[in-house]
Amino acid sequence: MIEYPVSFVGLPIGNREDITRRALEVLGSVDCICCEDTRNTGMLLSHYGIKKPLLSLHEHNESARAPEVAARALAGESFAVVTDAGMPGVSDPGYRLIQELKARSVPFTVLPGPSAVVTALVGSGLPSDAFFFGGFLPVKSGRKGQVLQAALAASYTSIFYESPYRIVKTVKAIAEIDPSAPICVARELTKVFETYHRGSAAELATEFEARPPKGEMVLLIGGTNAPRPVPGE
Repeated sequence: MIEYPVSFVGLPIGNREDITRRALEVLGSVDCICCEDTRNTGMLLSHYGIKKPLLSLHEHNESARAPEVAARALAGESFAVVTDAGMPGVSDPGYRLIQELKARSVPFTVLPGPSAVVTALVGSGLPSDAFFFGGFLPVKSGRKGQVLQAALAASYTSIFYESPYRIVKTVKAIAEIDPSAPICVARELTKVFETYHRGSAAELATEFEARPPKGEMVLLIGGTNAPRPVPGE
C-alpha cells in the first residue's frame, strides 16, 4: 500500500467516522505516524484497531524534528503525518516538514480528507463560487479591524478561524463596521452540537451577547461586493 515515503493524511474534524478508507489503509501500513498530539491520535487509532509507533510533530518541535523525519524516510522508513483534525499544513503543523522533504528530494503525497473551511462554507449559505481563507484572525484589535474591513469590502466570502473567547467581540466589531453584513458562525462542525448561526452582523451580535457560543468556531463574512445567491437558482 505504501507508494511514497511520507504521506500527509487528512483526519476527521470532529466525527471520527468521516475518515476515509484510504487513510486507514495508509495509517495501518506505515512504519511510523507523526502526530500533533500523541494522545488524540492514539485514541483515533485505537478506535480502528491500529497500533503504530507515534512521533510527536507539533508547532514547537517541527523545525527540529523535520530533518530527522526526512533522514529516516531517505533511509527507507515510511511515515504518515497527521494533526489533531483536518489537513496537516493548513493552520496546523506540516508546512516546515514539507519544506525539508522538498529540500532533500524526498517524495511525498497528500491524502484528502474533511475540511472545516469547505464544510463551513457550504453550510453557511454564503456565496461559494470564490472565497478567501485567512487562517486565524489576528488577536490585536487594530490589525483585526483592518482584516475585517477588507473582508467586508471584498467580492468574495472570507473565512477565518476564531477563538470562542473572542468571537463575541469579533462579531460586535463587524456589526460596528456594517450592521447589515451577512455573516455565519459555524460551531462544532460534524460533532453532536454542530450549529450554524446565520444572519446579519447585528443579529448575531445580539444573539451572542445574550448567549455566548462555545466550542470550535469558523467565522464566515459575506463581502459587500460579493454576488448574492438568488432563491431558486
